Amino acid sequence: MRFQRILASDGRGVILLIRLLVGGVFFLEGIKKFLFVEQWGAGRFARIGIPAPGITGPFVGMMEIVCGLLILAGLLTRAASIPLLIDIGVAIATTKIPILLKSGFWPMEAEARTDYSMLMGLLFLVLAGAGAWSVDARLAPKSQGSNSP
Repeated sequence: MRFQRILASDGRGVILLIRLLVGGVFFLEGIKKFLFVEQWGAGRFARIGIPAPGITGPFVGMMEIVCGLLILAGLLTRAASIPLLIDIGVAIATTKIPILLKSGFWPMEAEARTDYSMLMGLLFLVLAGAGAWSVDARLAPKSQGSNSP
């Protein structure tokens, strides 16, 4: 009996946990771009060669804040994940691939753990949706099959 309890899986809260992780990280990253402009916002964008850093830095920061909040609430979760997938893709291409090319796999892997975790978390949310404990679930139309005995 104990072994069955160890092997049993109840995924009801899993999507909520993934949403809290992914949404929280992006929300805080967005705030950092405004609080620490030189280190994480426009200054960093300029150092890594992103065009128009004075515009793109705040734009990306605001997108991370808004989409992070949407994911935290579970509102338009799949749609909010798409711009963040682009965001994390650009982050990997501009900051992690150069490390890979210059220093090799292991130094890049050490720097890319959060990026790849966010990438996988976003892909999970695109595929799974917001889950039962979300605004999306409350707004979704009820299927006719769920009312039948």
